[in-house]
Amino acid sequence: MSKPATVDTPLKKLVGDKTAKALASHLDLHTAGDLVYHFPRRYDERGEHTDIRSLDVGEQVTVMAQVQRTTVRPMRQRRGNLLEVTVGDGSGGVLTLTFFGNQAWRERELRPGRWGLFAGKVTEFRSKRQLNGPEYVLLGEGGDGEAALSDDIEEFAGALIPVYPAAAAVPTWVIARCVRVVLDTFTPPDDPLPSAVRASRKLVGLGVALTEIHRPSSKEALHQARRRLKWDEAFAVQVTLVQRKHRAADWPARPRPARPDGLLEAFDARLPYELTAGQREVGVEIAADLATPHPMHRLLQGEVGSGKTVVALRAMLQVVDAGGQAALLAPTEVLAAQHHRGMLDLLGPLGRAGELGSAEHATRVELVTGSLGAAARRRALGEVASGAAGIVLGTHALLYEGVDFADLGLVVVDEQHRFGVEQRDALRAKADQPPHVLVMTATPIPRTVAMTVYGDLEVSTLSQLPRGRSPIASHVVPAAEKPAYLDRAWRRLREEVAAGHQAYVVCPRIGDGPTSDEEPPAEDDNGRRPPLAVTEVAPLLAEGPLLGLRIGVLHGRLPADEKDAVMRSFAAGDLDVLVATTVIEVGVDVPNATVMIVLDADRFGVSQLHQLRGRVGRGAAAGLCLLVSEAAEGSSARERLDAVASTSDGFKLAELDLEQRREGDVLGATQSGHRSHLRLLSLRRDADLIRDARAEAITLIEDDPELARSPALAASVAALVDEDRAEYLEKG
Repeated sequence: MSKPATVDTPLKKLVGDKTAKALASHLDLHTAGDLVYHFPRRYDERGEHTDIRSLDVGEQVTVMAQVQRTTVRPMRQRRGNLLEVTVGDGSGGVLTLTFFGNQAWRERELRPGRWGLFAGKVTEFRSKRQLNGPEYVLLGEGGDGEAALSDDIEEFAGALIPVYPAAAAVPTWVIARCVRVVLDTFTPPDDPLPSAVRASRKLVGLGVALTEIHRPSSKEALHQARRRLKWDEAFAVQVTLVQRKHRAADWPARPRPARPDGLLEAFDARLPYELTAGQREVGVEIAADLATPHPMHRLLQGEVGSGKTVVALRAMLQVVDAGGQAALLAPTEVLAAQHHRGMLDLLGPLGRAGELGSAEHATRVELVTGSLGAAARRRALGEVASGAAGIVLGTHALLYEGVDFADLGLVVVDEQHRFGVEQRDALRAKADQPPHVLVMTATPIPRTVAMTVYGDLEVSTLSQLPRGRSPIASHVVPAAEKPAYLDRAWRRLREEVAAGHQAYVVCPRIGDGPTSDEEPPAEDDNGRRPPLAVTEVAPLLAEGPLLGLRIGVLHGRLPADEKDAVMRSFAAGDLDVLVATTVIEVGVDVPNATVMIVLDADRFGVSQLHQLRGRVGRGAAAGLCLLVSEAAEGSSARERLDAVASTSDGFKLAELDLEQRREGDVLGATQSGHRSHLRLLSLRRDADLIRDARAEAITLIEDDPELARSPALAASVAALVDEDRAEYLEKG
């Protein structure tokens, strides 16, 4: 009798060296536990069809379909025959399978009426969807639910056929066979979920769930298995976040209460506009947090232009009034420099301590970036170290050794999803005691994401736009179908410039040279042309449709002083058009810019497009955003663009964005370099389950903060959610 397999048993001991190597190299599966937790993506049912019409070109798929007809014809360019097999799904969708060479045995095997699973990459030839040389396994003489044809496909004898996330070299039926071998000897780990939680939430045991999710005895049993395993994922995340929040509540911090007749009061008195009700309300929440002896951990979210920066500046001034310093970490030098200029303008004499004409209680506002010259850097660091600079703005340069604060009381992280955990912690570590932390994002966050990813933060939302913000009209420009529409887009841009306004043209790529975070691959796996590039598009526009206009170029590979000079020129009105990458996505504020044309708009994510268009309509004139794309009508890419054009509600778009992203990415599996352990939980569909898991986690952690009485649960949580994932949000 073979030795029972545990979660740690290497797969090579169970399925053989060759198969184990394929599972490891193509799917990152190494142990019995890895394989048992590699859950089916979906389940096909005998007699039910796969919707072939919904398949996207370039997608690696496994479909269940029925052979309709076969055709053999000689190949033109080389010797041999081409076998074409047409398969259908019963609802009108058809797919062509192509096999090259003399393969008469395939023709005999793939007889009309036979059902099978066919796996391969979807391509398109002469408007027909096809799979070239697909792997396949046949299920039975007529797909009538009879036993499978051989021992190799015994795993498909049941009514529900599991279809696994697979690779070309390891199709779903190979995975299913391996799972069957492992489950035959697998001993599940002790159930880590407290029995009281299992009972109150009516959850099946872990062993039952792991068996039924792979080999379901019924639809109800499968539902119960998925529910239990989703619960494990949600509970692990919530326990981690509730623990973090519980520990943070015990940390000491220096209170920074508001001071009457201080900088903040003077700033409010000189503001040229009235704060919105939302800004005042959030300001009260933050002021109360800053006055406590425990560090504030608050997320401030708000639409583009909702006034987050002013809220953050008021918090920074409260800390300066209380004798501390405040640092703002921005993702790019362009944004850091803009914050610096904007805050100096808002503060006026209040931000010019030591200068002629400064206010009585003024402070200094310093900018620290990697491009500062040696002398300027020494001066700035001296101001920071002495405490003379109450407000410090910068990029990653703030994190470097040698940047020392006299008394860092508040850290503000702008567009926080651009930063990793280590970077934020490095800035926090520059304080003697844990500082208060305010993280800001202009990317609206769906409720379940806020609950799941930011469960250790208090969340404030700014939903009102300040007075004076103009509406933004958005339209899709189908460049391939209607080239005349693109010509009209350039004429529309010229009309805006003629009226005294300015424009952005956004491209997804910089151009030749090394890639960066804002630079997608030159060509995708499906052979589409490279995305349009700034360095290539700008001269074409200057010589063509935008001839005679003053055009500037901005991207992340320019030297910092050049970037700043271009941005200043654009802000001053010395440039008509700025051709840029997503370096302008966040924070860039030029009220005179009224039109944006986004080229290859389908190459951007939903939230990214929403962020980008927020750069226009920031003044009195209405904004216009034109999304140029060659995506075909009816394609998922085109539907995504149509959705962006149809609404300016960032929260609706955030929900759409969430639908289209892999759930694991939301917890930062991509950024942290780990394979995602969030396999079944849907932040969109499982909101109620996540809410219930959070309630149970709060009860548990209040009673046993470090899980000392639940070591199996502690180990399970550590395996499912590490520290990085608990703090991270993925793209779009």
